Amino acid sequence: MKASELRDKDQAALQKELGELLKAQFGLRMQIATQQLTNTAQLKKVRRDIARVKTVMNQKDAK
Repeated sequence: MKASELRDKDQAALQKELGELLKAQFGLRMQIATQQLTNTAQLKKVRRDIARVKTVMNQKDAK
């Protein structure tokens, strides 16, 4: 997901997106713990998406 796509969303949509990403991160961590996850790069992608969403949310709050 790109930051430009996130900037077009409102605060409620960003909050929803953040919640979904946090759930996905939890699921991936559980898969790693049970050794079911083969593509560990997914976790890095989700972490970066979470950071991207939080950054855009903070930028919108500052305005």
